Amino acid sequence: MDTTVPTFRVTPLPRAELARIRTAGTDDFGNPVLPRINDDPHGAPLRCCLRLAKVGERIALIGYRPFAALSPYAEVGPVFLHAEECGGYADTDRFPAGFRHRRMVLRAYDHEGRIASAEFVDGSDAEAAIESQLARAEVAFLHFRAETYGCYQFAVHRTRPR
Repeated sequence: MDTTVPTFRVTPLPRAELARIRTAGTDDFGNPVLPRINDDPHGAPLRCCLRLAKVGERIALIGYRPFAALSPYAEVGPVFLHAEECGGYADTDRFPAGFRHRRMVLRAYDHEGRIASAEFVDGSDAEAAIESQLARAEVAFLHFRAETYGCYQFAVHRTRPR
């Protein structure tokens, strides 16, 4: 039995926010939630359950801003999600397996929500980068973003106080 305490928590898009958006039929920026059947055999990265969509699954593309407060860093970008509620992401103390094959940008943010640093990270070695960034006192949380398009993927937060 593994008794180690996780040092970080992976945070997908909040379920309550997604439920509100799905119910409204529009995202927070007025874009309609238009379900479609995924036909991409490589899968769209789903931000609700942090895995790749399977062919035949109903998905939707919405605009999302991972920051509640306005700031120069509060970018709005496209994210894929299941068109209907799904089981979410349960393994929050583990880097998502569906993102292991990706090279991403890891942004570290300070306690005021400003970018403290950024680096390219291979998903196959993400834990080392996460631990390194979260070991820095000035870092409050992390965001992973797509390498090519810059789309928000998910957040990572420290689980142990510094």
